[in-house]
Amino acid sequence: MKKLTLLSAAVSLVLSGAALAKISSEEAAKLQGELTPFGAVKGANADGSIPAWTGGITSAPAGYTPGDHHPDPFPNDQVMYTVTKANLDQYKSLLTEGQIKLFETYPDTFKMNVYQTRRSASYPQHVYDATIVNATNAELIEEGNGIQGAAVGIPFPVPQNGLEAIWNHILRYRGEALTREGGQAAPTAGGNYTYIGFDESLMLPYNVQGADAAELQETNILFKFKQKVTQPARLAGTALLVHETMDQIKTPRQAWTYNTGQRRVRRAPNVAYDAPGTASDGLRTTDDFDMFNGAPDRYTWTLKGKQELLIPYNDYRLHSDSLKYDDIIKAGHINPEHVRYEKHRVWVVEANLKDGTRHQYKKRVFFIDEDSWQIAVTDIYDNNDELYRVGVAHGINYYEVPTQWSTLEVFHDLNSRRYIAIGLDNETRMYDFSAKLKDSQFTSRALSRDGRR
Repeated sequence: MKKLTLLSAAVSLVLSGAALAKISSEEAAKLQGELTPFGAVKGANADGSIPAWTGGITSAPAGYTPGDHHPDPFPNDQVMYTVTKANLDQYKSLLTEGQIKLFETYPDTFKMNVYQTRRSASYPQHVYDATIVNATNAELIEEGNGIQGAAVGIPFPVPQNGLEAIWNHILRYRGEALTREGGQAAPTAGGNYTYIGFDESLMLPYNVQGADAAELQETNILFKFKQKVTQPARLAGTALLVHETMDQIKTPRQAWTYNTGQRRVRRAPNVAYDAPGTASDGLRTTDDFDMFNGAPDRYTWTLKGKQELLIPYNDYRLHSDSLKYDDIIKAGHINPEHVRYEKHRVWVVEANLKDGTRHQYKKRVFFIDEDSWQIAVTDIYDNNDELYRVGVAHGINYYEVPTQWSTLEVFHDLNSRRYIAIGLDNETRMYDFSAKLKDSQFTSRALSRDGRR
């Protein structure tokens, strides 16, 4: 891995393992000074190619109405330069090992169009306020497999170790509840694919304005997620329900599935770790969803530092309803003409499989956007220490919340020369972040009802 620079303003120790002492009030005060409320460096980088953060996107473009696909707030930005296999050496310091491997695997077609950096990430003020409170109260428990003393905001804006950093990703703000349509495609090496449609609901008690940390610890629920397959016909009605917990030692993740052939709900304790994802052709694991989710207990987590990296950002063109799925899904990788890359600072977190545990991924390296705690890229290694997969999240700011979140996640399998694209929504209705959801909609009985419809 390339040389990484630890920024003294943002981190004081690099450790792996369990909880450390809470940060001091003096360190937390930096969140209202030299750091953003989420712990990013507020200032520009040395040459100004990464600008200072000035609050991100604070209003939607003229004409936008919630429910629309989000228009590009930077429509006049032009490509500054393009990275290709031919000029790759010039930009390797700004790329991950996995990104470099994609250029080597697809030398004639893969490229990165790089645009002006726009630090567009923004969140509601109450989320910033909660983050500042969390900074001196949140702590890891159960050797890092649980968390307490935090609610609503980022728990560890000044992370002391890799576990704290990955919990920041898991608990990043994505609104309080939402419903969404969309789907995924896992094309063959030749580019043929079947679209798998989903209808999903997500309720996030942790993110509810005014949520109390002690009450969250008592209920032990982080979020509730329900997914129903809507197409193709042979899979329609298959459904999944997940209750994610704050302390996964006290109560592990609870999951249920509904199978249309059996017409019954079953507990699904294996919906975790490296079990195959829903209808994924084995191209992603369950804990790949959302770039990483679930219990972190099978890995040792190390905070490596920060680096500047070219990552997808402000990918509104890729998100646009003017595109069809056929415009995006191509052989080998998605169409690079629709992808916007920018230079951003990222936290680097390395996860190594613990002795005596199993997972098809021996090592994972996560590159996490400093402004949002969204994992932007992950390099994944197999048990022979070879690069196996590369995950990429294409993010935008959803103005109506606001929140920075991925619009599409792509996992490249380097051995099969295939990929899976998750979150395709160009031809569907847009997310509804105003949805009013109830606990009664996230029960096994409700799952059975939804599956039969």
